Amino acid sequence: MTLPKRNLLGMIAGAAMLAALPVQAQDKFPDRPIMFVVPFPPGGPTDAMARILATELTRELGQAVVVENRAGAGGNIGADFVARANPDGYTIMFGTSGPLAINHSLYKGLKYDPRTSFEPVIYVGYLPNILVVRPGLGVNSVQELIAKEKAKPGTLNYASSGNGASSHLAGVLFNGMAGTQLVHVPYKGTGPALNDLLAGQVDMTFTDILTAMPYIKSDKVKALGVATAKRSSAMPDIPTIAEQGGKELKGYDVSVFFGVVAPKGTPADRVKLLNQAFTRALATDKVRQTFAAQGLEASPDHSPAYLGRFIKAEVDKWAKVVQQSGVQLD
Repeated sequence: MTLPKRNLLGMIAGAAMLAALPVQAQDKFPDRPIMFVVPFPPGGPTDAMARILATELTRELGQAVVVENRAGAGGNIGADFVARANPDGYTIMFGTSGPLAINHSLYKGLKYDPRTSFEPVIYVGYLPNILVVRPGLGVNSVQELIAKEKAKPGTLNYASSGNGASSHLAGVLFNGMAGTQLVHVPYKGTGPALNDLLAGQVDMTFTDILTAMPYIKSDKVKALGVATAKRSSAMPDIPTIAEQGGKELKGYDVSVFFGVVAPKGTPADRVKLLNQAFTRALATDKVRQTFAAQGLEASPDHSPAYLGRFIKAEVDKWAKVVQQSGVQLD
């Protein structure tokens, strides 16, 4: 029996709609929880920020965004895990300067490349480092510190949280630009380094502003300069190292940046959706106020392309400093 043409066309159209349904269902993203990898232990500042973002992202995306800590090797274990993950948008990482820039030249045999192993999603912001000294050192500015050091080269020292840490490399960069010979004293973590500074056992340290803030406000340490291109919004009265150091220290900039990346090959439409969700989350009052109170400076540009360019520039910058330091880690 021959069907009327109108019925036949209707059946064809109906079949086409049914065939399209599974494809549409597959294209819905996200339709299950997203793993938000933090390559550091629970309880630290990176973990705390990730959990605040995860809560807001869960609301934005309508799916759970679950923080998973994969710590070890300065962030490399978590970064390598994400680099090898299925590039479907369901595994992303909240990375920092270590795994996304410094570690590329610091660690031998790194299994991933921060410039090519990830799809950049968004640059969240940066946490300024700050140079603080023991109150009894007798200096009140970066210029006075440089003059004191050059009068007796090699007699002043600075503590760091360990070989290759940003607090170590900040001093290497300072020495290279200022022509000083500050002696590096490595510790096993920020806590022990700061404790010895408070006890007057070491002269100074470069640490993040969040850690230093309560000690500066209680006059237990003296802040000489913020180690970034512009002054900190959290402590605007403290000048930058660059603005005090003359032409030698022009451009001195050491901070810990925070960015979100996904495995290389993650579809562009999913990267775009994640970027938009993060941008909205960062604009909420809760996130803005919490991050500002912690000293975090917001990124000037939230586009994926900006983070990609920034990571490449940071890899190149820190490769030179690591080479100057002579440090190589396994």
